Amino acid sequence: MTEGNPGGNAENMMDGASAYTDAARARLATAFEACDLADLARAAVPIGEHELRPDGGVRSPGSVLADAAQVLAAARRFLEAAAVFERLGGASWQLIGDVLGVEARAARVRFAMAEAQVREELRHPEGAGPAAARAEASWWRAYATGSPLEAARDLDDWVLRHADADGNGDSSLTTTPVSGGLVRTEPQQPTQHHP
Repeated sequence: MTEGNPGGNAENMMDGASAYTDAARARLATAFEACDLADLARAAVPIGEHELRPDGGVRSPGSVLADAAQVLAAARRFLEAAAVFERLGGASWQLIGDVLGVEARAARVRFAMAEAQVREELRHPEGAGPAAARAEASWWRAYATGSPLEAARDLDDWVLRHADADGNGDSSLTTTPVSGGLVRTEPQQPTQHHP
């Protein structure tokens, strides 16, 4: 995936933020959080050649724990993005609470601010809105909100690259495993004026 401001070409203009539903863009943000989580977890698997001293001690105390803390933080971001996606897709706080094994009120307390922040970002994909919300949002979430098709294509590449590397031969994957699932908004129909 590449960082940057991809919004300038004609394809992005046709497939900009307003071309996709809020739930589709929220699902895309959830997909990115899953991607980030997977990359962090995958990076923590190999044992570096110089991680352990010959006596079995650790060369850099705390480094593996720091990696685990990063994975945990990414898992929390993934959970939050999934809850927001479910809300934008119409799920009640009761359903979210039931799935998580908590009261509906606790689910609302836990995720309502994140939902409000994402709704604001979706209303203002160009970066308007509260400065604090923009500061906390990752560059990628702003990219996915403003240029969903291009962001989804980056995730298509990630999924296909990892499916090939894993060699699991998932025959259910298409060439567009992320972008192929995005749902477009209904085009606005002109209203008819009757004399």
